[in-house]
Amino acid sequence: MRSLDIASTGMQAQQRNVEVISNNLANMNTTAFQRRRTEFHDLIYQDLRRVGSTSSDAGNVVPTGVQLGLGVKLAAVYRIHEQGNLTATDNSLDMAIQGKGFFQVQLPTGETAYTRDGTFQLNQNGLIVTHDGLQLNPGLTVPQNASDVTINNSGQVLVRIEGQVALQNVGQVQLATFQNEPGLESIGDNLMLETAASGSAVTGNPDSVGFGSILQGFLETSNVNAVEEISHLISAQRAYEMNSKVIQTSDEMMGTLTTIR
Repeated sequence: MRSLDIASTGMQAQQRNVEVISNNLANMNTTAFQRRRTEFHDLIYQDLRRVGSTSSDAGNVVPTGVQLGLGVKLAAVYRIHEQGNLTATDNSLDMAIQGKGFFQVQLPTGETAYTRDGTFQLNQNGLIVTHDGLQLNPGLTVPQNASDVTINNSGQVLVRIEGQVALQNVGQVQLATFQNEPGLESIGDNLMLETAASGSAVTGNPDSVGFGSILQGFLETSNVNAVEEISHLISAQRAYEMNSKVIQTSDEMMGTLTTIR
């Protein structure tokens, strides 16, 4: 019976759906996490009577035909690039992006990774780095004798040196944008890599055309909506139960056939 196979694909699809929802809920408090959404496609169809075929020598055309669907499949897990809320912190090196763009981080392999997580600190050499010690790219060094660090909306890093009145510019934060942001590959640790689907990175200064601005002393929160995710979870659970009921019903129908004498 086709219904057994069809319902099994439905259960597998809803299982994947629940896994994506659970990952969203698990990352509710992850800085700058962007929720995922599952997308499904129907499987191929079996033509028992092809639509558009002729039903007689007179050329009468079959208006609808008979097509039987064979189930569902997971098509994509789509990343929702929606601005999260901004929360104030006590760290002058924390930065939030208001609008489009990603911070650039240099990996130990020399590759450039991209992130919305603006949690930065200083390492032993005064370089601005992530909590894993990965250097912000382009590299920015804060002098040891700096008493204050200011990062303006356009990404200029200004420091106050003891004994000097004017602020000293020690570098420029740059952002990267992509033609297709959901095409970036997530590698964990709030980092993503460029792919053929995302297109090449376009870099520029914050607060310029096509780029968001920098807000010092703030971090972007996750864009996960707990109420919405719970609603999706209940819907996925009900769909899973209904598909399991189809398998149970099909099994009972087959049992009826085996008892026919």
